[in-house]
Amino acid sequence: MRINRAAAAVGVLALAGAFLAAGPAQAAGGAPKGDGAKAVCKRLPKTQERIDKALDRLNGDATVSGSVARLQQRVDNAHKAGHAEIEKYLNDRLTFRRSLLPTLQTRKADLASVADWCAKNAPAAGK
Repeated sequence: MRINRAAAAVGVLALAGAFLAAGPAQAAGGAPKGDGAKAVCKRLPKTQERIDKALDRLNGDATVSGSVARLQQRVDNAHKAGHAEIEKYLNDRLTFRRSLLPTLQTRKADLASVADWCAKNAPAAGK
């Protein structure tokens, strides 16, 4: 029994030593060196396009797949049919989807100011 405890203790110490030795090496190499302005400015047009597309989809009418109106129609249909569990599930999805609208609108406004910054500081973004 003593041998098993000793072997277990040695194993635990070896494992702890391996984690401690690997820790500082990973932390030193993974730290960011800048704010990523060059990459943000480079991806800006596609990011704006993606957000505009998502907002158009969410604000679409009931014929647009993924729109708030379409999901609201499905909730109403489930309510009329008396499918309480389906209505609750769809209503939770509807609540989340509605919460996306202000988030995406905020991001769109933020990206507009980022676009202005990128236009004014193009050489600085390369540093």
